[in-house]
Formats: sequence, C-alpha cells, structure tokens
Amino acid sequence: MPAAPVRWAGLILTLAGIAVTWVAQTNMGASWRAGVDAAERTELVTDGLFAHVRNPVFTAMTITATGLALMVPNLIAVTALAELVLAVQLQVRVVEEPYLRVSHGAAYAAYTSRAGRFLPGIGLGAADRA
Repeated sequence: MPAAPVRWAGLILTLAGIAVTWVAQTNMGASWRAGVDAAERTELVTDGLFAHVRNPVFTAMTITATGLALMVPNLIAVTALAELVLAVQLQVRVVEEPYLRVSHGAAYAAYTSRAGRFLPGIGLGAADRA
C-alpha cells in the first residue's frame, strides 16, 4: 500500500479531475456531445478552459484516472490509466480533430495554433499534422 501522502495526493488529483471535468463540460454548453455525429454541426468552443486546451474534458479525465491509480496502485488501476490515455489519443486524433477540421476549417486551424491539444502550449497546430 502506498504511503499516506501518495494516497492523499491521489485523492486531491481525483477530486480536482472530477471538478475540472464538470467545468469543461459546462464550458461546452450546447456543443457538449458524447461522440461525433458527422452530420451534425456544433459551435466551435474556444473560451473558458478551451481557450488554453482543446480537450480539457479528456485532460481532466486523465487527471482523475491518475489520482485513482495513486490512491489504489494496482494492476487494474494502472492498466485502466494506460488504456484511457490510448483511447483518448485515438478519439482525438482519428475522430474529433478530422471532424473539427472539416466542420470549422480555417477557424479550427487558427484555434489549434493557440490552444494546446491536452496541455497549454503543447501540441499547437497539431491537428494539421496528426
């Protein structure tokens, strides 16, 4: 079992990740969807948390899973974290970014030049190279 400070850090990360997930989903407003419907067009959200990171919901989910893995560091938690990271990368790079590039064109290209993919300043313009 990990030391108490590691478990407490995991709890703090988990709670922070849940809170940031909620804020990010709220920032999306009417554009919030689970998955992508190629026939549907939603507004490109670029304010709130999205002003800094293009995928704050996925970033927050990863923070939550990291916290859980610190609280209960076992094979299941660590495997779930690794699988989440892989699934998020595939969802963003293979499904969401191509959809947004087609749906929003130059506006999305400009957005990718100023907001990081998962972290501020990291992955700028990455949707064009994904």
